[in-house]
Amino acid sequence: MLLCAEALDLNGAEAMLWLGQDLGLGDRLGSRVDLWKHRCHNPLRRHVRRGGLEPDASDAMIRVLCSQADRLYPLLRALLSSAEAPEISRQRWGLFQERLVELLRERMNLRRVAVQRLLDPEGGAAQRRQLIRAMALAAGHGGFDRLKASLMDAAA
Repeated sequence: MLLCAEALDLNGAEAMLWLGQDLGLGDRLGSRVDLWKHRCHNPLRRHVRRGGLEPDASDAMIRVLCSQADRLYPLLRALLSSAEAPEISRQRWGLFQERLVELLRERMNLRRVAVQRLLDPEGGAAQRRQLIRAMALAAGHGGFDRLKASLMDAAA
């Protein structure tokens, strides 16, 4: 989902640092290196750090993602809207898919099946839509609790 946020916002990584500072998470996400270290615990990334992410560090990442979802909510809603003209919707999804594929190829391990599914232009559409839905649900009051419960349920 962090890559989705970056795909939607060209300055997504910088925005994550700013949001971390605004949320008082400077001790966890004080620099780009700290953010990178936390993100490298994802086993789908090209460069992976061993061990698990500490609970307070994962909470910090979830809080930043929820704040990012709040900022991007108008765009998330526009992507999920069925009231827009189909051509405009296709253009928006096309731009999002193009940017996400670029980020996936740059940062993720392309041999992983989950990454290959996301890269698939046709088959990955449902997964990309699900990521956008999850981000939209992470926005607003209670977004942190919804996203954390969702992530914990998926891990089980």
